[in-house]
Amino acid sequence: MRVMLKATMETEKSNEAIRSGKLPELLQETIERLQPEAAYYGPEEGRRTCFLVFDMQDSSQLPPAAEPFFSQFNAEIEVFPVMNQDDLQKGLSQIR
Repeated sequence: MRVMLKATMETEKSNEAIRSGKLPELLQETIERLQPEAAYYGPEEGRRTCFLVFDMQDSSQLPPAAEPFFSQFNAEIEVFPVMNQDDLQKGLSQIR
């Protein structure tokens, strides 16, 4: 299932990670592990936020995807299903 992981990082923890060089390392490790089809980064409500869209084959993939953000950045995590245009069209075609 295609999901979006949104990680909103605590400012002070992410500031420390930038100063120490750990933020780019964690993001690179996460990209290599999850192989997202899309990754976006930007501020949301004044905090550094990461949006990753990837295929979650099994719910057991959630802890290793989210835990680095929790433990390294005190991040707030949201994971929710998302669709691309093809998925939406397929789903809408099944509504009667």
